[in-house]
Amino acid sequence: MSDGLPLPTQDPFGRGPLVVTQLQSPTTGVVISGRFSLGWIGRLTPEQLDLVGLLLARRNNLQQLATDLGLSYNTVRARFDDLVEALGPGPGTGAPGPGPIPGPNMPDKRQILSRLAAGDIDADEAERLLRGGR
Repeated sequence: MSDGLPLPTQDPFGRGPLVVTQLQSPTTGVVISGRFSLGWIGRLTPEQLDLVGLLLARRNNLQQLATDLGLSYNTVRARFDDLVEALGPGPGTGAPGPGPIPGPNMPDKRQILSRLAAGDIDADEAERLLRGGR
């Protein structure tokens, strides 16, 4: 069975957000209907979603990703910065971010992703921090 078509994240005509109204299990055929948000994924273009997949596969080694794609490090870094920007402002900016409303114990997602991009932490550590680990 194929993975299906790429996930559309914007209305192709009005460029507005989309909502998911139906989910179906290919194994059991169970169908769940409702109005489901795409969450932070809905803020990204299909190209940015592809970049997220490649970054995770390369454990966020931007230099290796640049080599694999035949692009300069600066080009890949700029795309990563666009990705972080698309996810929304980090805590303390007064604007809504990509996840729950941050509290004193919530991680600063933008800072964690920046540390990951810089190679200061690996993907496992970033995941732990994003889940609220200290």
